Amino acid sequence: MVKRFTEDSDITPAYGSRTMDHPIPKYRLPDGEMSAQTAYQLIHDELMLDGNARLNLATFVTTWMEPEAEKLMAETFDKNMIDKDEYPQTAEIETRCVNMLSRLFNANPEEKPVGVSAIGSSEAVMLAGMALKWRWRKRRQDKGLSTEKPNLVMGRNVQVVWEKFCRYWEVEPRYIPMQDDRYTLTSDEVLAMVDENSIGVVAVLGTTFTGEFDPVKEIHDALVAHNQHSGLQVPIHVDAASGGFVAPFLQPDLHWDFRLPNVVSINTSGHKYGLVYPGVGWALWRGEEHLPEDLVFHVNYLGGDMPTFTLNFSRPGNQIVG
Repeated sequence: MVKRFTEDSDITPAYGSRTMDHPIPKYRLPDGEMSAQTAYQLIHDELMLDGNARLNLATFVTTWMEPEAEKLMAETFDKNMIDKDEYPQTAEIETRCVNMLSRLFNANPEEKPVGVSAIGSSEAVMLAGMALKWRWRKRRQDKGLSTEKPNLVMGRNVQVVWEKFCRYWEVEPRYIPMQDDRYTLTSDEVLAMVDENSIGVVAVLGTTFTGEFDPVKEIHDALVAHNQHSGLQVPIHVDAASGGFVAPFLQPDLHWDFRLPNVVSINTSGHKYGLVYPGVGWALWRGEEHLPEDLVFHVNYLGGDMPTFTLNFSRPGNQIVG
């Protein structure tokens, strides 16, 4: 009797399908196809070995959004954020977010604040760090001085991305050690570290280890006085990855943001306390002059002029919409 091959029916159990009668290869493409239902079930069940994201209390990541937000994000998975000519309304939403954050961080509209979205606060840190280095280098070149040994002053309480930035962009990290009874910076320690080669000082608003805020205003006032006395122009960047969406609401009178004139840039995370699924972050500058024009690329692939400052290119627009 001749046996004829028949396709799996819609009622065939996933693990009873014909594609399951032999092992599925892990590290190469399979020889044949399988139904979408079976592929989904295999991967779905394998992911059960992951931890439960809703129970993640360790990494400051948003794990729940309203169903309407999830629906909007699902509707924009296929929109490429970089194609602003093709998706102008998604780009407009990004611009609105930058404006909202600039106002939240008390930027002065007359200084023409600017900002960009990123895939997370770590990319935003890289972008802000590049702007610090480029501006320091330009100041030194204009005076005919050496640009060989840039350094960045920060505490040991910074997140690892700052170590990455210094290594990738050849900047000497000048770490200020923490004490047994203190896990934040002091202004005296900062002033002892800065010199003519310092591209900036990093103050953290919500450390990874304890959630504490560095005394940004204290550091700012001391550094401003030091700059005036020494003739230096060392600015401050505030890493507000954790605290950027907390302090404005719980401590609105705390001066840590663009109300302080020597705070030139801020990064914050949308997927920590910004209540958006990973990954989205933001980098903001108090004025156009603090983001060097030679870091901004102008792309015309789709016909229009599209300025872009990012370490990546293609990425989905759904995180911005969310």
